[in-house]
Amino acid sequence: MAGFDAALAHARTLDKPLLALEQKDFPLNAAARGALERAVATTQGRWGMCLVKGFPVERWSEADTRLAYWGMSLYMGVGRTQNRASEIINNVRDEGGSYKVKGGRGYNTNAKLDFHQDSCDVVALMTRRTAKSGGTSKVISSIALRDEVQRLRPDLMPVLQAPWHHTYQGTQDPVQPPFYRCPIFGDDPVYFSARTNRKNIDGAQRDFPEVPRLTQQQQEALELFDELMPGDKLCFSMELEAGDMQLLNNYVTLHSRTDFEDFDEPDRKRHLLRLWLAIPGSQPLAPQWEEYYGDIRPGAVRGGVRGSAITPEFLAYEERQAKALGMLWRPWRPLVTLADIQSSAA
Repeated sequence: MAGFDAALAHARTLDKPLLALEQKDFPLNAAARGALERAVATTQGRWGMCLVKGFPVERWSEADTRLAYWGMSLYMGVGRTQNRASEIINNVRDEGGSYKVKGGRGYNTNAKLDFHQDSCDVVALMTRRTAKSGGTSKVISSIALRDEVQRLRPDLMPVLQAPWHHTYQGTQDPVQPPFYRCPIFGDDPVYFSARTNRKNIDGAQRDFPEVPRLTQQQQEALELFDELMPGDKLCFSMELEAGDMQLLNNYVTLHSRTDFEDFDEPDRKRHLLRLWLAIPGSQPLAPQWEEYYGDIRPGAVRGGVRGSAITPEFLAYEERQAKALGMLWRPWRPLVTLADIQSSAA
């Protein structure tokens, strides 16, 4: 960990905003840089995940951990905004939020979460503190899920490969509609991808009467998911420890966690830091994914949710970081606008 400590010490002296930092401001040695590059590379392909252990969060302050984690991200990918406030690093801790309500998100609650993918190539979690009990991380292969559905209910595969409506939960850009369309399973024979979140599908049904109602087969598919995903055959559980960084490929894994009980003392409460990353080695996506991800080219800057607070500083960072990593980048534009939806409904 000496390479990370040295880079953090240097970055701390600069006192620069996170979005202004470049790799030269967080100068990792070859060993530390190689460890991060191997970790991200491990997430690509069928395995879809990597766990890196041993970051010294017990002696890094919260501010130090945030600075070090963002510095690491400069070698891994391009950070994506994650909520309606367009934040680039989210605190995953119980702040009294509600999960299964309109606009509810899981990261600021202590609730058990539905299996889901996040809106990026790779989601990275850095564990600072664990809960008093619970909060177990759960991961399944969406490829294995696809194979099990194919075995049990092959008649549902065309349904799952057609577009489904999901709510943005209020995290969209103001010019975008409040929901989007995306298949649950891709049908590309080489580059599989999946995207699902039961809560967001149910939310679109609850909140938007203009969204088509679920068919009987769609309801049966969701019920089959609810049966298969938590089972021991598909689900891998892990207890994240302080100093662990978990990386997950959002196209070939789904993740969840159990509910948790926190300590009473504020400085002992469960706390993780979350990054959403577009990475240089990402796979191509099918055309049906473009409405949500914005760009389907391999190695492109894509994903995230825009929110309503994108700044010039973020846009400058995004373009600069893409160039530094040799990634494809183009200015964001919505594929479907709120005006499109309103005009089609008129």
